[in-house]
Amino acid sequence: QVQLVESGGGLVRAGGSLRLTCAAPRIIFSGNHMGWYRQAPGKQRELVARISPGGRTDYADPVKGRFTISRDNAKNTLYLQMNSLKPEDTAIYYCNTFGPRSDSWGPGTQVTVSS
Repeated sequence: QVQLVESGGGLVRAGGSLRLTCAAPRIIFSGNHMGWYRQAPGKQRELVARISPGGRTDYADPVKGRFTISRDNAKNTLYLQMNSLKPEDTAIYYCNTFGPRSDSWGPGTQVTVSS
C-alpha cells in the first residue's frame, strides 16, 4: 500500500481561498494523470479536477473558473488552488491518480467554507 498525503485544508469564509498540496510517491506520480477528488457529507466521492503529465487540465463544472490544478513533476507534488470558495465546496479533499488507485487513498484534508 502506497499512500498519498494531502494538506492545506482549513476553515475559510465564503469568497476566500485555500491552496491544497498533495505529496505523492514517485512511483504513483511520475508519468500519471493525477486528480483531486472530494467527498461531502452524505455524498459520493467525486472528481474535481485532473491534470495530465504534461499539464493539460480539466475541471468539473461546479469549480470551473474558480479552482486551478497544477503539478511539480520534479517534486512529485500536486496542487489545487481554490478561489471564490462557496459553502457547497465543503468536503474532504483527496488526491489520487485519475482512475484512482484503490490502495492509495490518503486521509484527505478537510475544507470547510462558512457562509
